[in-house]
Amino acid sequence: MLLLAAGLHGQQQPIAYSHKTHLALGLKCNSCHKNADPGEAMGFPAESFCMSCHRTIKTGSPDIQKLTAAAKAKEPLPWGRVYRLPAYVYFSHRVHTSAGTACETCHGPVPQRDVITREVTHDMRSCIACHTAAKARQDCTACHEERQ
Repeated sequence: MLLLAAGLHGQQQPIAYSHKTHLALGLKCNSCHKNADPGEAMGFPAESFCMSCHRTIKTGSPDIQKLTAAAKAKEPLPWGRVYRLPAYVYFSHRVHTSAGTACETCHGPVPQRDVITREVTHDMRSCIACHTAAKARQDCTACHEERQ
């Protein structure tokens, strides 16, 4: 049923993954989603990181077997992005997390979700409202700077 829900309402992923289960174990968003320089995007977890637990946990699961094969082949799983901003918008995860913005602000109640779907609207109105509340820059070049 969860996979059906993901297919209808969310990005289909290469393996079933429950953020709810993993975050309840004490993982934090940045445990899996690293913010490599220059800090604009958060990455997907390395299969080797997942295997630090899954060498012994749920090894009989078809999804974990798929993860194991990808890790052995050193090939990343083709995770699909759930949220994507237009190319003309500049957004830095590092700037926002450094300012204290919680992941849930832009991604919804991830710790309560087995399947991640697009729950939060990302448009100019929502961004301006957030910047107003946080007393952050609201000039056009804050989000629409020319990038090299």
